Amino acid sequence: MSKIFQEAIMLKKNYLIKKLIKLGVYKKGDQHLYELTLTQLEEEYAALTKNKV
Repeated sequence: MSKIFQEAIMLKKNYLIKKLIKLGVYKKGDQHLYELTLTQLEEEYAALTKNKV
């Protein structure tokens, strides 16, 4: 995987982690947010914000 692609993934993960923390989410089950994949973070964020407008 290219370094630029890895960096883009890490930036998006960090962005979503910050958003989730602002929403009061620190863990999902027994995993800390930083342990989750980008897809898992995206799904968690979408689930929490889909009803908010």
